[in-house]
Amino acid sequence: MSHILVVEDEPIIRSALRRLLERHHYQVSEAGAVHEAVEQHDLNQFDLIISDLRLPGEPGTELIRRAPDTPVLIMTSYASLRSAVDSMKLGAVDYIAKPFDHDEMLQAVARIIETSKRPRAPAAAEPRAQRSEPADKDMGIIGASPSMQTLFKRIRKVAPTMSTVLIQGESGTGKELVARALHENSPRAQAPMISVNCAAIPETLIESELFGHEKGAFTGAVAGRTGLVEAANGGTLFLDEIGELPLEAQARLLRVLQESEIRRVGSVQSQKVDVRLVAATHRGLKALAHQGLFREDLYYRLNVIELRLPPLRERGEDVMLIAEALLARIGTGMNTPNLHFSQEAAEAIRRYRWPGNVRELENAIERAAILCDEDEISADLLGIEPDLGQERSSHATSALNSMRTPEKTGSEPAENLSLEDYFQHFVLEHQEHMTETELANKLGISRKCLWERRQRLGIPRKKTASS
Repeated sequence: MSHILVVEDEPIIRSALRRLLERHHYQVSEAGAVHEAVEQHDLNQFDLIISDLRLPGEPGTELIRRAPDTPVLIMTSYASLRSAVDSMKLGAVDYIAKPFDHDEMLQAVARIIETSKRPRAPAAAEPRAQRSEPADKDMGIIGASPSMQTLFKRIRKVAPTMSTVLIQGESGTGKELVARALHENSPRAQAPMISVNCAAIPETLIESELFGHEKGAFTGAVAGRTGLVEAANGGTLFLDEIGELPLEAQARLLRVLQESEIRRVGSVQSQKVDVRLVAATHRGLKALAHQGLFREDLYYRLNVIELRLPPLRERGEDVMLIAEALLARIGTGMNTPNLHFSQEAAEAIRRYRWPGNVRELENAIERAAILCDEDEISADLLGIEPDLGQERSSHATSALNSMRTPEKTGSEPAENLSLEDYFQHFVLEHQEHMTETELANKLGISRKCLWERRQRLGIPRKKTASS
């Protein structure tokens, strides 16, 4: 069982994080400050240290120096995100913004611990083409299907170059894994890879976050900040869900690609940057460009190299390879390494269409592993049915079409609509004259939840800014 140290001065946050990690079978110790952590614990005994950036006394980055052999994950608020990026230069393995999503935290923890336990390759390794390991070992991605083997070959060809890459694929297929494979197989592997979810940052902050700002550039800008593009200098900048980027930010990003320079918000001077850009989206950018929702010139700049990541339903027997790997990892974390699928469960996994792709598969396996009373996982514990994903998709499409038919009278949805139908109806009805924040408030959900439901149901966000 992996042992994690949580260093956080807010007792409520510290307690909540401890309970979250313990529910997922991690052993957790706590401290309220750096000096408490050093005095009460041997820092080298932990598999991971999760620390807030701002602590009483010494900052959380001090733990990087105090525990050089233990990975440190830094937590920070958006207000101090630039400092978190600086902490990565000091040796932090990653950072996560507060308030963090539980799934995002758990994925980061699992990835860091798994990576830290993986043996490092020798410095004078033989050429990649002469190795006997499967291609997916080099990529960090599981896949034996022809489409994935083709993808691995293209990654190996593209990674050593400076070319901009656009990764296309449905939500949950692992586009960030492809971006990380490009980075780690490139000459920039020792420099930072900065990942940005363009849909998760508020529209009012996106330009400041990407390009930085000068002191006094706007209300509340009490000090200058380094942007994420500048922080990735010498490395790779990964822009996930780039289709959600506001048009004003798109214009600035275009200049980065054309001139390799940025200008901070409120500044009159530009500065050169050396950044390799990798972008990802599950939406058709070309169609968005024709609709005026995405800059056409930026699309052609991004689409130098296009890598398509196939959905899980098109990868044949890969689904079982991934399922077995996920079960082994989850079983090890739960101290139940003998877990295995029954024949019926394996068949159900093969037949299901997995509309949520690998993310949905992982959730189903984790749920089954928790509920399982024996070593064998039965089909009913997975909570799936063959063709259920197709039925959901057909139902959502028919519901959406029915809302758009001329026969609909009035603006209120029918009484027999499901919650998802109501969500679709409400957003389509009001998104032309309401902001994302107003929509979320009316629906009683967060902006992040609103975005996630848009992705799941395929409802594009209207962009009101002019190009």
